[in-house]
Amino acid sequence: MTDTTSRPLLPMAGLTHGNRSPVTCHLRCGDACSVAAPNTTDTTYFRDVAAQALRRRTVVGASLTAAALGVASTAPAAATGRGHGHGHPGGGHGGHTPRDPLAFTAIAPVATTVDDVTVPTGYEWDPIIRWGDPILRGAPRFDAAAQSPEAQAGQFGYNNDYLDIIETNRAGTRALLVCNHEYTNEAIMFPPGTDPETLVRTVWAAHGMSVVELRRRRRGDTWQYVPGARLNRRITLDTPFAVDGPAAGSDLLKTAEDPTGTRVRGTMNNCSGGTTPWGTVLSGEENFNQYFKATGTDPRETRYGLSSTQDARNWRAVDPRWDATTEGFRNEPNRFGWVVEIDPSDPRSTPVKHTAMGRFKHEGANVIVNRDGHVVAYMGDDERFDYLYRFVSRDRLQGRGGSWKRHGNRSPLADGDLSVARFTGDGLEDGVSDGTGEWIPLTKNGQSMVPGFTLEEVLVYTRLAADAVMPTKMDRPEDVQPSLHNGRIYVACTNNTDRGKVGKEGPTEPNPRAANKDGHIVEITPTGGDHTSGTFAWDLFLICGDAASAGTYFGGWTGPVSPISCPDNVAFDSVGNLWISTDGQPSSIKLSDGLFKVPVEGPERGHVQQFLAVPSGAETCGPVVHDRDGSVFVAVQHPGEDGTWDAPQSRFPDFVPAGGTALPGQFAGPRPTVVQVTRR
Repeated sequence: MTDTTSRPLLPMAGLTHGNRSPVTCHLRCGDACSVAAPNTTDTTYFRDVAAQALRRRTVVGASLTAAALGVASTAPAAATGRGHGHGHPGGGHGGHTPRDPLAFTAIAPVATTVDDVTVPTGYEWDPIIRWGDPILRGAPRFDAAAQSPEAQAGQFGYNNDYLDIIETNRAGTRALLVCNHEYTNEAIMFPPGTDPETLVRTVWAAHGMSVVELRRRRRGDTWQYVPGARLNRRITLDTPFAVDGPAAGSDLLKTAEDPTGTRVRGTMNNCSGGTTPWGTVLSGEENFNQYFKATGTDPRETRYGLSSTQDARNWRAVDPRWDATTEGFRNEPNRFGWVVEIDPSDPRSTPVKHTAMGRFKHEGANVIVNRDGHVVAYMGDDERFDYLYRFVSRDRLQGRGGSWKRHGNRSPLADGDLSVARFTGDGLEDGVSDGTGEWIPLTKNGQSMVPGFTLEEVLVYTRLAADAVMPTKMDRPEDVQPSLHNGRIYVACTNNTDRGKVGKEGPTEPNPRAANKDGHIVEITPTGGDHTSGTFAWDLFLICGDAASAGTYFGGWTGPVSPISCPDNVAFDSVGNLWISTDGQPSSIKLSDGLFKVPVEGPERGHVQQFLAVPSGAETCGPVVHDRDGSVFVAVQHPGEDGTWDAPQSRFPDFVPAGGTALPGQFAGPRPTVVQVTRR
């Protein structure tokens, strides 16, 4: 096997924008942007090209905002808060509504060289749990120089992404932390010369999910994790998963290891997720294609980015299931790309992959209970020119208010109807990018609605089935969150620099910019407030970027805003404000990624205010906002991504100085970490 602790060749080197790391592109998504987007279907018949009216509206807004901001829109922060009690005044502008439980003055934008978490005046940050911290009983203390598969399987995994903090008692002194672990960076994690098979098996154990018990003395305190607690759990690439739904047992899912097609070993590249009203956690399997060797000639492979050349990790040298060119494992890639569900309250429960929800590069899945009791899940397919999906459960939840119960012992997500979104612009004569849309059915009442596709084919090859009904190509739809306050859905479209290139679809009204490097957020209103309705209205809530740039729009707000780019994960606070974490600002606007609050209603609708910034090389994941408790949580992912074992580019969060001695359990390099921000 090759030594993957050395820095590999990077196909995205020289192709990224600004300070975006080609290492991140390589490790997270297998250099997806170095090859053609998998979606090559022609959907030009609904191409609503954005025109002069939109440009006039956004230029006016941008000029007003830039004049108000002046130099504050680009000035780097002057100081940061490391660890305990060091808030950052940050300059910038204020802005909060009196009813907001979590008042703060927005920080100024932070330079990409700042290796720290930057928070507002009056706040402090603390690490709750870091990569390698022992969580299972008997797991050893973290020692980066001596990691093993057995040690890592009992420790907190790498590159924490989706996060929730679920309180489990009325006093608010106990909780469960549930977190995804998306991918690994071997060049930082392991010393050169690590045995290749040991390395591979260790990173298998660093993928997946963690469940960790938390405790504190009283509300408002910082949470502490409890090593060896009863509910602590690691889910890895060796954890057995059940398969449910209409495709369970399909010939398309059977392999030499699992001839039944009903049991899969592990989950991987878990990105965002969602927490259900019945207490389980959903996780989206995203860029699974990069781990497999495939023929790369079958559209059922190429539409998912599978190829014969992109499995640089060479996992097939350790386990043949990663080689889909062999007959016994030809279907192994079909067993990934699902929404998975775990019960964090039962460490002995078997997690499930839900085939009824379709297979694609799931950013995540977020649910809302419709007024008739049906569970509705919204999902984005995180790829350039891919689609927005909706799932409506067959069964209804029983119960009222917050006491929802499962329908028997079966998840409501096991069966239901899957559809894909088509957006239609109403023209730009009104000066607004908005319109109507419809949910085009892919499955209904247990039947395929796509001519030429069986039900199992629709669910296993969902991208191909969706192509056949011509939905709207979106600019990387990632997190999709329904608001419990206003009933609308917010779709974070991170970016798409390919839009408008030769041979690629140009601007459309719901995706209005060519070479879209900054992203935007779409706001959807279900017809009649019914999330099962076949139609909806939509508008663009944010068109992101530095407000001084032409083409930005902030929900109608024309006052000063924090510059924001590449919206990724979103969440709501207790009063309905939207919180946006970013992934890609170092590339697009040359600022550190961060977390931003923006009201979606009232006179401050669209007023973007930056709450925090993450350390050098990192992106902001999570987020979780417990504003009534005075707390905000983020998962700081891939700090110091461009570094190596011998030359780290971040020392967050242990901050062992160069040449210094790490204390037991510490690391003189970067560690992905879950952080809690609290009032001082």
